[in-house]
Amino acid sequence: MIRKKLGRNKKNRCRFCTKEGCPRPAFVDFKDVGNLKKMCSGQGKLFSRKRSGTCATYQRALSSAVKRARFMGLMPYVGE
Repeated sequence: MIRKKLGRNKKNRCRFCTKEGCPRPAFVDFKDVGNLKKMCSGQGKLFSRKRSGTCATYQRALSSAVKRARFMGLMPYVGE
């Protein structure tokens, strides 16, 4: 029986980093709701670094951007 490789070679890459590395300062726009919703689950929780593939600096910037968007009313606190 042939076994399938279940995504072993697929490496999650940070979608905010460039080929040169992490640009400083790390900034994620809280008004870009489309990208922020891709980083949240259906319940409204943020995906972990392992699941989303973001690096540590952008994960911190992403969490603060999501919190700002929730406070401004652009994103819900809980899922729909």
